[in-house]
Amino acid sequence: MLHLLRLEYTGSEEAAAPHVRDHVAFLDRHHAAGTFLVSGQTVPSAQGGLIIAAGVDRATAERIAAEDPFVRTGVGRYTITTIVPGRAHAALAGLLAPDGP
Repeated sequence: MLHLLRLEYTGSEEAAAPHVRDHVAFLDRHHAAGTFLVSGQTVPSAQGGLIIAAGVDRATAERIAAEDPFVRTGVGRYTITTIVPGRAHAALAGLLAPDGP
């Protein structure tokens, strides 16, 4: 199961700026744990960002999103889409195994 976490700023990118350092620490922590496979800003960056998470259930993905400093301070919100991959490139097979990365 994969979760696409789409971050959207609730205000301006400038309002989110004071919380970037804590948000980056949040990303680093979940990348190190193997939960976040990919994260990055959307283009244009003023729209927010996107995270691909794996190895957790939907409830855990929702809990993780709620812990983001952007969400906790009210400058961002997530939309989560959960997918069960039906097809994937062979290079991703280990990441998409039922027991995750």
